[in-house]
Amino acid sequence: MSGELPPQIQNQIAQLQQLQQQAQAVITQKSQIEALLREIEVALTELERSNEDSVIYKSVGEILFKTGKSELLEELKERKDVMELRQKTMSKQEERIQGRFTQLQEQLKQSLGQMPPKGG
Repeated sequence: MSGELPPQIQNQIAQLQQLQQQAQAVITQKSQIEALLREIEVALTELERSNEDSVIYKSVGEILFKTGKSELLEELKERKDVMELRQKTMSKQEERIQGRFTQLQEQLKQSLGQMPPKGG
C-alpha cells in the first residue's frame, strides 16, 4: 500500500509518542514534588516560629503523635533535602527527554523530506 509510512518513520513517530508520555509523567511527578516542598517549607516556617515549650504533634497516617520541636525540625529538613534532590533529578530527566524529543523531531522531518512524492 502506497499510503502507508515506511517502518523507519512509523518507529520514529512511536518513539516521539513514547517520549511525550514520559515527559508528561516526569512533569506530573515534578509538580507533586514541588507541592510537597511548599508544604514542608510552610511547616518549617511555622515550626521555627513556635516556642521551645510549644506542644507539637506529628501526623502519622491517621494518628497524631506528640513530638519535640528539635526532632521534628531535623526530620522536616531531611525530607526537604530529599525532595530537593528528587526535584533536581526530575528536572535533569525532563531536560534529557526534551533533548531527545527535539533530536527525534529533526530526524523525523529529515525522513519525511526524503520520502518520494505521493501518487507516482
